Amino acid sequence: MARREYDESDARIRPNRRGSRPRTKIRPSHDDAAAGTITAVDRGRFTLDVAGTQVMAVKARELGRRGLVIGDKVAVVGDTSGRPDTLARVVRREERTNALRRTADDTDATERVIVANVDQLAIVTALADPEPNPRMIDRCLVAAFDAGMTALLVLTKADLASADQLRAAYEPLGVTVIETSVKRDGGAQADPGFVRLREELAGLSTVLVGYSGVGKSTLVNALVPDAGRAVGVVNDVTGRGRHTSTSAIRYPLPEGGWIVDTPGVRSFGLAHVDPAHFILAFPDVADAAADLCPRGCTHESAQSGCELDAWAADVPDRHARVDSIRRLLASRAAGETY
Repeated sequence: MARREYDESDARIRPNRRGSRPRTKIRPSHDDAAAGTITAVDRGRFTLDVAGTQVMAVKARELGRRGLVIGDKVAVVGDTSGRPDTLARVVRREERTNALRRTADDTDATERVIVANVDQLAIVTALADPEPNPRMIDRCLVAAFDAGMTALLVLTKADLASADQLRAAYEPLGVTVIETSVKRDGGAQADPGFVRLREELAGLSTVLVGYSGVGKSTLVNALVPDAGRAVGVVNDVTGRGRHTSTSAIRYPLPEGGWIVDTPGVRSFGLAHVDPAHFILAFPDVADAAADLCPRGCTHESAQSGCELDAWAADVPDRHARVDSIRRLLASRAAGETY
């Protein structure tokens, strides 16, 4: 039997599926989506609190490039049972009430959102080992005030050095200063400073920020006994701590409210904050500058024409606020990020 020759009619043509069905620009409204709050972020996976249930989720395509951070209120669809090996989808991010931002340095145009929808920032600073850095504290304060948050200054390792100098510098700014000497081996409940810290955190949402090695994770383990955050030591040569927390995570507090423990930072850039707005973090100074200083005043010094020195006169509280603003302006001009 002769073998048949094949021709074009034998070719199987795959249908053009891309154009076979018209796409619609109408997206589902997800009116039945459940409400959730992001409590942890890990390589594109999100841990959510959905009505008290811990749910794992991914970001849906309709969110596009919109980023999600801890504290974001979101709408979620899919399997929200929280059972092992289940995955839901985040389809909408609700409007944020505020967001704490920083940049890598003062020239970096890329903002990094640390956390959203929080009431206050707790700046955790050790009184020794490592040494405190007032310029870093100033930067965190401006970032908090710019975001519409209140601020706490939590001074750890109070058994190693005096807090008098830092208290004198920051309490006149309206910042609550708390000293603690919580140790890794426990005993925190007997420390008066720790008791006060618990009272200041109760019922509020708070993010903890500070250098590595200042004791954030030790505080978190004392505040939330089952947190299990790793703690480290400070290098004797460099005076810096080793990163023990590698990702931010939110914990509910037994007294109500919650805290976010963040990895230790090396610097806190303020490229996203206009230097002209630094002074707005201190309303009384801003009002005085508007009334007394010449137009275009840089507020660098009395020699440059700034009238804030005369306004501060012999009032220590006013001098403290003016000095803080000038430290920020000087470090920004020098390109320092601390």
